[in-house]
Amino acid sequence: MVVTVYNISSTSARVTWPASPACLDTFYSVMYDPNWNSLIMGYKRKSFKHEERIPVSQTATYLGNLLPQTAYFLCVTCQAADPVREQCQVFSTPSESSEGHDRAGWEVAVGVWLTCCLLLLVIAGVLLWGCLHNMCSLPGRAAESRPVVTASGQELTEQLVRHAIDLQKTFELLETGSANSWRAQKRRQKKPFAFQIKTKN
Repeated sequence: MVVTVYNISSTSARVTWPASPACLDTFYSVMYDPNWNSLIMGYKRKSFKHEERIPVSQTATYLGNLLPQTAYFLCVTCQAADPVREQCQVFSTPSESSEGHDRAGWEVAVGVWLTCCLLLLVIAGVLLWGCLHNMCSLPGRAAESRPVVTASGQELTEQLVRHAIDLQKTFELLETGSANSWRAQKRRQKKPFAFQIKTKN
């Protein structure tokens, strides 16, 4: 039987043990004594100053009214039998001042943890605000840059239109010039033929 003592304070403790098939119809005897030096060699039930009887339906109990900063020798047996070494455990209660220090240290740790959490929340909020601010300013920047792009596109279009008009005028001039030259050539071809006719008459 393995006896476990836990939640030890300056004046109390909790004890648990596994169920024993031999104690189905009777009780468990929880014995403890602060003068454990004289009990190490004995293990006699009558040597313990404190004894509690626990029903077999339970495998744990609460010990109160303990002395601070005291070592206890505790044993759990079936019914009222003398304990053996495997059924015993030694534990010590802390002093009341050490409990106060532990509580103060725990409170300081909790305070530091809460402060760190608050700082992390503040940093996260600042980063989130910065990201949202940059995302909201992007459409404005895009809108500001659009007129520049539009203006350059209009200038390019106007230049292309001007070049097209110039090319059209050039083609018209070429067509006009080629037509005049063709007419002049026709006239030159007709004049000798008319001269020859007049000569024959």
